Amino acid sequence: MFWKSDHAEKEEAQTDTDLDDLRKGIEKAKLPTPVNLVAQKELERLEKMDASSPDYTIGLNYIDYLLALPWHAFTDDNLDLKRAENILESHHHGLQLVKERIAEYLAVRTLSSVADFQVLVVDDEEIARTNLAYVLKKDGYRVLTAANGLEAVEVLKQHHCDLVLTDLKMKEMDGIQLLEYARELEPRPEIVLITGYATVSSAVDALQKGAAHYLPKPIDLEELRATVRGIHQKKVHLTMTRSPVLCFAGPPGTGKTSVGCSIAQALQREFVRISLAGLRDEAELRGHRRTYVGAMPGRIISEIKRVGVRNPVFMLDEIDKIGQDFRGDPASVLLEILDPEQNQRFVDNYLDVPFDLSGVMFIATANAVEKLPEPLLDRMEVIHFPSYTAREKRMIAKHYLIPRQMREHALTSRKIEFTEGALNKLIENYTLEAGLRNLERQIATVCRKLARIYVRDEKDDPELKVDESLLESLLGPRKFTHEIASAGRQVGVTTGLVWTEFGGEIISVEAGIMKGSQQLILTGSLGSVLRESAQTALSYIRSHAEDFSIDPDFFSGSDIHIHIPSGAVTKDGPSAGVTIAVALISLLTRKPARRDVALTGELTLSGRILPVSGIRDKLLAAQRAGVKVVVLPKANAVDAMSLEPDVTDSLEVVFAEAVQTLLEAVLGQS
Repeated sequence: MFWKSDHAEKEEAQTDTDLDDLRKGIEKAKLPTPVNLVAQKELERLEKMDASSPDYTIGLNYIDYLLALPWHAFTDDNLDLKRAENILESHHHGLQLVKERIAEYLAVRTLSSVADFQVLVVDDEEIARTNLAYVLKKDGYRVLTAANGLEAVEVLKQHHCDLVLTDLKMKEMDGIQLLEYARELEPRPEIVLITGYATVSSAVDALQKGAAHYLPKPIDLEELRATVRGIHQKKVHLTMTRSPVLCFAGPPGTGKTSVGCSIAQALQREFVRISLAGLRDEAELRGHRRTYVGAMPGRIISEIKRVGVRNPVFMLDEIDKIGQDFRGDPASVLLEILDPEQNQRFVDNYLDVPFDLSGVMFIATANAVEKLPEPLLDRMEVIHFPSYTAREKRMIAKHYLIPRQMREHALTSRKIEFTEGALNKLIENYTLEAGLRNLERQIATVCRKLARIYVRDEKDDPELKVDESLLESLLGPRKFTHEIASAGRQVGVTTGLVWTEFGGEIISVEAGIMKGSQQLILTGSLGSVLRESAQTALSYIRSHAEDFSIDPDFFSGSDIHIHIPSGAVTKDGPSAGVTIAVALISLLTRKPARRDVALTGELTLSGRILPVSGIRDKLLAAQRAGVKVVVLPKANAVDAMSLEPDVTDSLEVVFAEAVQTLLEAVLGQS
């Protein structure tokens, strides 16, 4: 006879307890129907399995994970528009486009929460129609009526109805025919069929054809009210949970991540941030199948489980630096995650059941959206974060950065004042960036040195003025000079403006000619587009040599070398085409070019100058470098004219359509 040991009996009892707890947990969780079926099936499998089997533990953990997910947990949005505006204003200076977009989102959500719910009652019995309309109006709904299906069609053509309550048996057009017509409408109304001839087959037929519900006659008014109320709440819920997919694009240090935190605070939602930089394995986002040892859900589901709600603000940081290799393409997973039409049924490989992500407010950040695949970019609303002007940097330093660093360095009790001149010197001589990170680092350095002065010298006087001389003694000699713009005129050397993922940049283009065999030598880590721009510039000059008083045979027996310094930095793009052309003209005509004139524009083979992007950032880069004159394509005039005055402050902006029209500004007398 086989006898069980005490240990085996205890293990069996513990197993029964675990399974009973899971069964109760599944009942209590009220999981969505598809998920509930999967959980019940997995539980039945566990009941037939030996508790010592590895698969038993895997199944146990799987059900536990399903029960731990927030299937029904939401955070109620705070729709106070004034409060949101105050939070964004107190945390960030400028960025009006971003603040307006968030205010618009809150305004739409507010209107959606109070929008009227319109019901169409269709019945060929006037008494029944009137009674239903009376009950629904009393409950606060807007009600329209129709005596038959054809009349209902005319009403639907003229009015948007959220719900249609229709009798099944009617002359001319019955309820099923009306249901089939309503399925073609956009947006599609919900249909509830009412009939005194209710049978199981007719109910199933109606539900299969898209009816939301099926009510028998005589109507139970409480059931009717509950049905209409449920459909109304579902509509409000769907409207309220849909969130935009935003992509914050701009140079580093312009506040993209911190604005995401402020949006979550304004909405009073949970905030989640994951970095996608260097992500190469799509399983990081979608998870591993449970057949793998050590399988885990992806980071999307894991973070939602961690915060415990279905509608957090979810930031996908550095989305433009995502990778791709033999382990899959993570960008293709993002297509599903960020598509409002697909993410309602997002399937993580570990869960293997749909999870609704439509309530999540996804915010992606990128330095350069040009690197993103077009299908992915199409799913997002791009909001550009521009470079900061010197005036904006002064304001942000005065009202945000200095107070924060004073708090972090225990200097709040000291009366320390940064003069206007010190701030200007800090911005112009110690930082050279589009954003604010280095500026805050320099302010932190000053605060650390001031703290040391107070401790070392046992300074009793709390008042201290940081002026230009004290700033230089604390930070040392200036770190950046306007060497390009301040350099003298040179033959074959011109100044250009380009846009990179770090904002606007200023470059030098140097051209030289020597004896050789008609080669065009290009150096400086140039990309294919920039190389083509140089070849186009040379071909344009060769075909129009006489127009510039250049020997048409200048290329015979000669090599031309074009170099763009900072050879360790990869460069590409069409913006330097006109800069290269003017450098060649200066070289071949022996006319020195002004270094304080910066050019940008794409050059065609016929000499036309085409518009380029990043005008604001390029003008700010010119300001930082001390450039006096900026030459832009004439087609970019509308972009330049729409900029705020401090972007073009101290700059003379010249617009040109062709190379000939700008030579006087660059090669003429200054």
